[in-house]
Amino acid sequence: MKKIVLATALLMTFVVISCKNSEENAENGMENAPKLLDSGYRAYSGEFFYSEDGSVLKGDTFIYAVTLDDLAKELGQKIAPIKKEEYDMVPVVVKGEVTRNPALDEGKQVWEEIITIKEIVAVGNAPADADIKIEEKKS
Repeated sequence: MKKIVLATALLMTFVVISCKNSEENAENGMENAPKLLDSGYRAYSGEFFYSEDGSVLKGDTFIYAVTLDDLAKELGQKIAPIKKEEYDMVPVVVKGEVTRNPALDEGKQVWEEIITIKEIVAVGNAPADADIKIEEKKS
């Protein structure tokens, strides 16, 4: 029974995190970001987090792991001066290709899908508002 309650709580947390209003994108300078562009790759608008250990792109209806390649590192460098805190996410628009995460086949606990960024289209000028604020308390 406890596992069911825990699983439900985790699911609800992801739903709440994923359900941000599009108004927040407008507040962060992304109001004119295109949804689809004319190239072979689809455009994705979301909030980007980068660290050397892993990166995530979180949109209104998706959360993708990000392939840690040169373009992901470049985007990480572009958002670094915009972030106010280490775990801030910054609104971005990228073109990319989404595939099944190969780490799943290795038995790792990771996001089901991974995006490989093919082009950086736009970067917001302010960090996204945090859904949940986590603070470290010193005892």
